[in-house]
Amino acid sequence: METTPQFEERKADRSEQARMVMALFTHWQLSTEDQLALLGLSTANRGALTRYRKGEPLAPNRDLLERVGILLGIHKSLRLLFPHNRELAYAWMTRPNRAFEGMSPAETIKQWGFTGLLMVRAYLDR
Repeated sequence: METTPQFEERKADRSEQARMVMALFTHWQLSTEDQLALLGLSTANRGALTRYRKGEPLAPNRDLLERVGILLGIHKSLRLLFPHNRELAYAWMTRPNRAFEGMSPAETIKQWGFTGLLMVRAYLDR
């Protein structure tokens, strides 16, 4: 099977996205369970996190790619909101928040899934 340059480019983009989201999870200090939940992966899929940390491309799965895009957007919003305080920007995802009924944004995403991800992103965009 011959691969096209466009396919290889997309694969390289997915590799870069994998590295970025794994670095982001490290900054946010999320547990493995939380990382899997935020990516919409089952707890039995811990191997995916290991592969992504090594820079293997994200699976060409629309849900996964959309989740990663939203997570990177959340990170960008936090960096814009807290430009002089990286510690606060990185800790925000795991701190209780009244906007989410006292749950942290990460807990909100775990509880509500993709809808929770959109809720967190919308809250930051306001």
